[in-house]
Amino acid sequence: MGAFPYLIKAKDGAARAGVLKTSRGDIQTPAFMPVGTAGAVKALTMDQVRATGAQIILGNTVHLMLRPGAERVARLGGLHRFGGWHDPILTDSGGFQIMSLSKLMKIGEEAAVFASPIDGSRHLLSPERSIEIQADLLGSDIVMQLDECVAWPASEDRAGEALRLSARWGARCKAAFGERETQALFGIQQGSTFAALRRESSDRLIETGYDGYAIGGLAVGEGHEAMCEALDYAAGFLPADRPRYLMGVGKPIDLVEGVARGVDMFDCVLPTRAGRHGQAWTWAGSINLKSARFAEDETPLDGDIDCVASRDYSKAYLHHLVKSGEILAGVLLSWHNLAFYQALMARMRKAIREGRFESFRRGFHAGLAPVEVKPA
Repeated sequence: MGAFPYLIKAKDGAARAGVLKTSRGDIQTPAFMPVGTAGAVKALTMDQVRATGAQIILGNTVHLMLRPGAERVARLGGLHRFGGWHDPILTDSGGFQIMSLSKLMKIGEEAAVFASPIDGSRHLLSPERSIEIQADLLGSDIVMQLDECVAWPASEDRAGEALRLSARWGARCKAAFGERETQALFGIQQGSTFAALRRESSDRLIETGYDGYAIGGLAVGEGHEAMCEALDYAAGFLPADRPRYLMGVGKPIDLVEGVARGVDMFDCVLPTRAGRHGQAWTWAGSINLKSARFAEDETPLDGDIDCVASRDYSKAYLHHLVKSGEILAGVLLSWHNLAFYQALMARMRKAIREGRFESFRRGFHAGLAPVEVKPA
């Protein structure tokens, strides 16, 4: 059943609403995890993040091992105490960051060797070291296996090599992780956009056995339609009784379509990154607060979302802050965007429980705000 029980409370088509019961609290799914890469969700305090309705946040192994150092975080009480977040934390193993950030990288059977994007220093990350950092030093609640994430486009041969190395690394991660009651280990499905490879990867993951399963190697440049086509089969290859986590995704429409295909968990830097660049997400799509059309717009971003940033500031004021280069602009827009994402997840959960997810999905595509306005 896994270290953390996963209880599916309702299904509507392939969409699922459930609860992942962790040692630090329950996570209602579908769930969106704000990204706190270096131990902080950019521009926001942990109290602000918590106020949006976030139940779990994400940290990153590579960034934290490089700065301030995983051993230092451990000496300071672990990531929860260090960052002031006492609810569940999931840590990404760093495979994607090694692929995307390092100009000098070498992947071998034993480990990944890469250059720090901070100072160029050389580092080695093996499956065993990744588990030590995540589980023992950072104290993550949900630990991800170390995997090799290939850039897109990738040939079928290259994608196959990466998934098989990832599977071998995953088995080593499982051995290093051992049996733990208060932490969980997730495996990562790879295979790019090749259905046969996604199935092979899933079979290998299931043979090893994990507490949960992630879908990796998407949202790396293939586009929304290709991602959805891959999710049509990728999610279904994974065990139905364990949580399914789509890594690094995405825009609100990606979340809706991922839930429609049976995904339970998501993470992405987009809400805060967009907020720092003057972009806000709404039920009618994204808007750019740099635009002069908001200069005298006295309406809030969303008066129905229970968030100070969404409800208590006019678009005119936010436009002024953005145009003035005020730091507060990034704070308020990031805060609103995370609150919007959490409201979206809550309303999807409610729609699934009430058996009207497809209606919700059609309305979202049409740019219509859902009738219910209180997050569930």
